[in-house]
Parts: sequence; C-alpha cells; structure tokens
Amino acid sequence: RTTVRNCARTLENLAKAIQNDPLDGERFRPPDGRVCPVSSDVVRAIRIISPFVSAYKSVAKRRALPWDPSIGEEASGIDDFIKYLVKTLLESLRGKAGNYMLDNDPTAVAKAPLFVMNNTFYLLQQLGSNKQSSMKGFDNEEEELVTFNSPWFKEKVGNVFQAQKESYLAHWETLNKHLTSVDKSDLNYQKDKLLSLESGRLLKARFSGFTEDLERIYTLHKGLNVIDLKLREMLQNDVRRVFFPRYKRFFEKYSRIQFSKKNQDQYLKYPPDRVDAMIGDMYEMF
Repeated sequence: RTTVRNCARTLENLAKAIQNDPLDGERFRPPDGRVCPVSSDVVRAIRIISPFVSAYKSVAKRRALPWDPSIGEEASGIDDFIKYLVKTLLESLRGKAGNYMLDNDPTAVAKAPLFVMNNTFYLLQQLGSNKQSSMKGFDNEEEELVTFNSPWFKEKVGNVFQAQKESYLAHWETLNKHLTSVDKSDLNYQKDKLLSLESGRLLKARFSGFTEDLERIYTLHKGLNVIDLKLREMLQNDVRRVFFPRYKRFFEKYSRIQFSKKNQDQYLKYPPDRVDAMIGDMYEMF
C-alpha cells in the first residue's frame, strides 16, 4: 500500500508541477518565443514513465487518480496519463502565450503564436515521430526502446500547431493588399513615356504601401527565435508562399514602367531577390 500511495503521489505531483508552472517571467516565458523549459521537462518525463506500463496499471487499479477516478479493471492505462500531461502542458502554453499579449511590446501579436508553434513543433518532433529512443532504467540497465506514436497525440498537438501557424502567417497577408493590378485604362502616358501624374500615383501608392508594411512587419518579426532548423526553414517557406510569388509578378510587371521622374529607385528599393534574402535571414536571433 505504501508503495502504491507513494507512486500515485509522485504521478499527481508531476501533473501539478506542469499545471502550476508560472505563466510569466523570462525563465518560464522566453522573451524571444523559443521553447520553454516546461516543454522539455514534459518530454523527458514522458520518456521516463513510458516503459512502465505494467507498473502504472498496478497503481491505477488500486488508487483513484485525478485524471482517472476509476479503479480495478476499469482503470485506464498509461496512455491516458500521458494524454493528461500533454493536455495540461498545452493549457499552460496557451496561458503563457496569452501573457505575451499583456506586454507593452509591438511584437507580442506575432510572438504569442510563434511561441506556441515552437513548443508544439518540439513536442511533435520529440514524441510524435517514428524515431525510437533508447533509455536506461533506474537500475541502470538498458530498457526496451521507447516509442510514442499515438494518433491522438499527433492530431491534438498537430491541430494546435496548425492553428497557431495560420494565425502567425495572417500578419504577412496584409502585404497582398498592395499588390493589386492596375487596369490598363488607368495607365495614361505623357509624351516622354512617363506616366501621367494621376496614373503614377496609383503605382507609387502600391509600391510605397508595400515598402512601409514590409519594413514594419520585418522589423517586428526579425527578432523572433526559431532554433529548430527544420521549423525555421518550413516557416520561411510558408511566409514566402503568403505573398512572395504575387509580389515577384507585380514587381516584374510594374518596375519596367517609369512612374516617378525623380524617385523611381526609392519606390523599387526592394526587388524580389532582396525580399527573398530578408526572409531567409529571419528567426536566427539566438
């Protein structure tokens, strides 16, 4: 009985430690949105307890637990405990992300979803892949290779990741509002092949609007952190897909037209190659 009670208490304390992990402070909520310590702690805890399927079942059959009040043969297995830990962690991550929004920081609206993305992608890579992890037991002997590939895990964590990625990419969508075509009938030329004043203003407004929003968004997002190289490359490509092909077509079509007599170069200061390189430099602040 003492062993069962102590084991149950240890499991309950583990769940409480995740639930009570503070939502604020750089130690618990990284200022650049990277993976927070509680996520790595949960990964390690799951890897440690996963091999002890029979031992967990023995405890659950004899003692009601907060996440599983059933006892005896009705008691659930270790998979339900792991599910509870992951659910508790996701709630903690959402709370931490919400606290970013309380900061007097213009990057908060981008940092909050990126923080959840960093952490959920980390969980998927560490626990949801088909990789196997060799672990040693408490007696220092080699345990069987541990795998954790439950469908609910990939679905639950994957859905959170995808939702936050869509939220993050929406910030870049605003660039497309400047990339609308100009009707040919609105492009009127003067004798020197320069656009008329009114026609020139149409293109000036589009190029200057794009430039202003690009500089603003890029400045806000440049300092955000994605350490995982696979996620960083994925996110850079996702950002490109939001607006870059459209911008490239827009630039190639309208940069050939002389729409400003004195400041053409200023309006065309961001050719596609430069924009592409800027995206490629993002998320590397660490």
